[in-house]
Amino acid sequence: MVCIELMKLEGKRILILGCGGMLGQAMYHTLRTANTVLATDIDINEGWLEYLDVTAADSLLKTCKEFLPDVIINLAACTDLEFCEAHPVASSLVNYEGQVNVCHAAIAVDATVMYVSTAGVFDGSKDYYTDYDIPSPRSMYGKAKYNAEKYTAQALKKYFIFRAGWMMGGGHKDKKFVKKIFDKIQNGEKDIFIVEDKAGSPTYTWDFAVSASHVLATSRYGLYNMCCQGGGTRLEVASELLRYIAPDAGIHLYGVSSDFFKSQYYAPRPASEKLENTKLSEMGMIYMRDWRVCLREYTAHLLAMQRVTAE
Repeated sequence: MVCIELMKLEGKRILILGCGGMLGQAMYHTLRTANTVLATDIDINEGWLEYLDVTAADSLLKTCKEFLPDVIINLAACTDLEFCEAHPVASSLVNYEGQVNVCHAAIAVDATVMYVSTAGVFDGSKDYYTDYDIPSPRSMYGKAKYNAEKYTAQALKKYFIFRAGWMMGGGHKDKKFVKKIFDKIQNGEKDIFIVEDKAGSPTYTWDFAVSASHVLATSRYGLYNMCCQGGGTRLEVASELLRYIAPDAGIHLYGVSSDFFKSQYYAPRPASEKLENTKLSEMGMIYMRDWRVCLREYTAHLLAMQRVTAE
């Protein structure tokens, strides 16, 4: 393992696109203390957000020429796989063409680009995927994200592509798997059915933001897997969550195949989306903790939020 000098991104002008979601929350609060950050989204759900649409190329370019960012972070994405499958043009508009617009704007102002991609670019035929494995996406979402990856690598010299796994960590902004199961448990559901034939690597937004900030401070441009250490099935993640929250509450988790939910979740999903942070390990830059440690920390945060709300 090669160790490099650890640095922190500071003193930069950073434009964050699509910053209104769960990852944007973590990125903004991680970066804003040591940098000048302009956080934007099409959904203005925070006082620190300004409106900007990545699909509006002219507006994006105008903002970049006025703000003159050193780094452009593109978090804007349509992540609803069923919507993307049913509306491939709309999926491509945000997930691919939006990133094309970002690349053009970055070239105009000589900015470094950070793009967040997904483990969904793989077909799931392997158990774990390294940074060096060749993608073969199955879904329209995965195809759009992979096309954006390829375009970014071709168009830019100064870029970072970070492939994330199953996101968790957004609190009230979290609409992903962990928060959904947490809500079911807290709502008193006694029988919960969980898919057991899909595996992945949970990705804690706060660890991701810290890890990204350190890698961005280097000149080690390129593509990286960036998720929590290890992985498991949906059922294994849910079982761990239940163990932290209510192990003696008489709640039963039933493992089912993906076909159990096929009418609701019909977009193709890889059997495995587990990632290995190969390059980060080679560089001696592992800031992503084990997923169980992060799940425990996140669960404690959700329970604390719940207590505050109840008071």
